[in-house]
Amino acid sequence: MKIPFLGHRSEKPGSFDPEGIAELLSECDLLRSQASRSGVRLDDTAASLEALDQLLPGWRGDEEILPWLGNDAGLYLGTVIVRTVSGAVWEIRADGQPVVRLDSGREFDVVASGQEWAVSGAPELSQLYAEVAES
Repeated sequence: MKIPFLGHRSEKPGSFDPEGIAELLSECDLLRSQASRSGVRLDDTAASLEALDQLLPGWRGDEEILPWLGNDAGLYLGTVIVRTVSGAVWEIRADGQPVVRLDSGREFDVVASGQEWAVSGAPELSQLYAEVAES
């Protein structure tokens, strides 16, 4: 996911208002709507990732919704990581791709992971979270 409306910044790549971008990236309206219709409440916790992993993937047959839902799933995964893993922060690459960076410097392309999850269900979002939380 590129974020073109952030426009050209005179600041160095990756610098932004962390709270503002975190709020923007956490919206995930399509995923939240799909989850709510299935009775799953997304409360930005690891438990909600487990609940998402249990959803029946009715979206897989819809080529229009699939990429958007995958994008939202990745952003939601990133939101949970940033809010619950000490030292995890959002970073926007020079190409506009949002990633999660840990204190260790390790970087996670959560959007790519979310898109893989939406298409195939694997790896599970909760597994990805566990891997990051243990890093």
